[in-house]
Amino acid sequence: MTYCTTLLLLLMTLSLTAQESIFPRGELAPNVHHTGDVWLYHPSRADAEFDYNIAVATFAPGAYLNWHRHPKGQQLLITEGEGYYQERGQDVRLVRQGEVVKCSAEKEHWHGSTPERGVTYLAITGNERTQWGEPLTAETYAAVAAARPQGAVEEYLMELSRQKWQWMADKNVDTLDHLFHEQAMFIHMGGNMTKTRELEVIRSGRIHYKQADVHEVSVEVMDDTAVLLNRITLLAVVGDREVTNPFTVTEIYLRQEDGSWKLGSL
Repeated sequence: MTYCTTLLLLLMTLSLTAQESIFPRGELAPNVHHTGDVWLYHPSRADAEFDYNIAVATFAPGAYLNWHRHPKGQQLLITEGEGYYQERGQDVRLVRQGEVVKCSAEKEHWHGSTPERGVTYLAITGNERTQWGEPLTAETYAAVAAARPQGAVEEYLMELSRQKWQWMADKNVDTLDHLFHEQAMFIHMGGNMTKTRELEVIRSGRIHYKQADVHEVSVEVMDDTAVLLNRITLLAVVGDREVTNPFTVTEIYLRQEDGSWKLGSL
């Protein structure tokens, strides 16, 4: 197998931000071998010279594949978000943007996104049909999300909060919609907003959370509730005016039945 094309694609993809992706999201795949929403795009298919396929797979939060194996192996180049990868009989691996996963030939495994965040990867697969096994149960997936040890939960929530500020800056309303609890409340200096209203404001740009510099962060987890404190300097555009202010921000996260965390208040 020649990897010149693979290396070029990797360098090009990792040099761009999520909003500047060089590949389209592709088509929504039918739910035959996976749970949740998965989009596929095929920039290159195997031929007489190159004995491998290249595909871009985009997983919505909470989407995951059935157990399966690749007779000629596969490599996953994680380009956005974070997800899970597990081989049969092994521990679950949390994978993030910039990491590479090598799926050995004939090794049974599954992979997908985390409950809170989607994942996108570039898959390089040997030219032989994937062998599909049984579905991953919803109970098994929920147990993976719930199994984070205490220190890992706190680290995870701090990273999730940091990503949230970036999604707000990027006006990534679809991802925020999944993160925000349906009954979430947002406290502003001028009053309170519901989830629907907050998303409308972010989408319209009436308040543009342009940049949040996080100086200190702490998390206290109490059963299924987590309180996160951020000390930040926020640069925002309100109307046509750019303003900056220091804030201490309180965020409340609620653990859901599937093990995911939703933002309940900010």
